[in-house]
Parts: sequence; C-alpha cells; structure tokens
Amino acid sequence: MTAPALPPGIRPLRTADRPDWTRLWTGYLTFYETTLPPEVYDSTFARLIGDDPQDYNGLVAEQDGRLVGLAHYLFHRHGWKIENVCYLQDLYADPSVRGTGVGRRLIEGVYAAADAAGAPGVYWLTQTFNTTARQLYDRIGVPSPFMKYNRPPA
Repeated sequence: MTAPALPPGIRPLRTADRPDWTRLWTGYLTFYETTLPPEVYDSTFARLIGDDPQDYNGLVAEQDGRLVGLAHYLFHRHGWKIENVCYLQDLYADPSVRGTGVGRRLIEGVYAAADAAGAPGVYWLTQTFNTTARQLYDRIGVPSPFMKYNRPPA
C-alpha cells in the first residue's frame, strides 16, 4: 500500500501523541455524553498505533505544534464489493478550531488513506442532533437512506 498524500496539517497518529489524543478523545466522548474506563482508552490507543491491518487507524490535525483534531477509521470487507470499504468511526475537532476547515481536512485525509488502500468507499454515522457537523457532512459526503438499529440490552 502506498502512503496517502494527506492534506496540510494532517498526519498519522504517533505514540508520543497519547496525552493530546487522550484530551481530544475525552472531548469527543463528552460531546456524545459517554465516559469509558481507562482500559478502553489504553486498548483503543494501542489499536490505533498498532500494525494489525484489521485494527483502527488514526489521523490527527496539528496546528502550531498542538493537536486540534482526530479521526479514527478502519477498513473492512463488504458483501456487495470485492474491495474493502472504509468506516470513519470517530471525528473530532477541538471547539477552538471549529469552522476553520480542520474537520474537512481530517475527512479528506481519511479519503486519501482509503484511496491509497484501494478502498474508495468511505462512510460514517452521526447523531441527528449533531447539526453543526452535519453542515460539513452535507458538503463533503452524500447522506444515506439507511437507519441504524442496535440489539437491545439483555
């Protein structure tokens, strides 16, 4: 796989990014009114920087030497396609940089990584109340007619 040509200020997540990544991911989880135990943080970060092709990948947005955004994505098989597809699971921009193009550049970075991996199909989910992000998504993506369902708790 060739390395993707990433947009300016976007780069792969590194081990040394753990403190800033933790800050950003905590902000993302807080937005979605979620908290997770430390072992999930540890596991997620290890997967993001690991080398298993079935695990997650991480991109970060860097501005003035500080991380200001993150994107987590993974490639997986699809029953209707020969090539893998790319799922953009998490996208977050620090509130101080929203509206400056950070979210767009992160999505474009995922698009570039997917293209480099031969997986041109990229999709993501968001909650209906995330109206600010949906303004960007409506410009850079195409809405799907699908609804998501979850198994009820046991």
